[in-house]
Amino acid sequence: MLGTIVNACCIVVGSSVGSLLRSNVNEKYQNVLFNAMGLASLALGFNAFTSNISHCDFPVLFILSLAIGGLIGTKIDIDKRISKIANHKSGRSFVEGLTTASLLFCVGTFSIVGPILSALNGDNTYLYTNATLDLVTSAIFAATYGWGIMLAALILFVWQGTFYCVATFAANSSIMQSGLIYDISAVGGVLIVCSGLSILKIKDCKTLNLLPSLLIPVVWHLLSYKFLD
Repeated sequence: MLGTIVNACCIVVGSSVGSLLRSNVNEKYQNVLFNAMGLASLALGFNAFTSNISHCDFPVLFILSLAIGGLIGTKIDIDKRISKIANHKSGRSFVEGLTTASLLFCVGTFSIVGPILSALNGDNTYLYTNATLDLVTSAIFAATYGWGIMLAALILFVWQGTFYCVATFAANSSIMQSGLIYDISAVGGVLIVCSGLSILKIKDCKTLNLLPSLLIPVVWHLLSYKFLD
């Protein structure tokens, strides 16, 4: 878990630095940062999707994941529940920022494969690399959205910790060699694109209601492992 702890700490440090700088950034330049984060999210989201979908054994799974996950999220209405907490424009903007930052930190090869390799081989190379990237990214996000981006460190710790624990207990399971990582990354890429569209105010895709989509590939692979292997 050392790599995950370092990764989370880097987000805390980056968020702290970015938040301190935020007070010296006037509104005109903050708008530039908003646009930069939106465009970066679109670029990274498309890259995450296109680089992973070709490795998926069942490429249509991402469509089913978005559809089923979206229905579940809409039924629970995650977006509305969070909006009640952030019931004004600036609060809503912060939620979009935190959601986007968390997705960028958590969805990707480094953040998924990293804890698995750490658990299986004690290799933290991916996690240290991811920590360096997140240090810079969290500083930029915090300079745009403020101190709250630091909460992404806790989200990342739980996310990577889950993969670490699953890999530890299922080290010899064939599910660890399945396409689960690619499927999650492909779906996550679409969600990052959705966040980018929201930040740029092109389309409010209610990304929060789509978050359950990340669970569908997990359920699919667990069922496939149990009944098809």
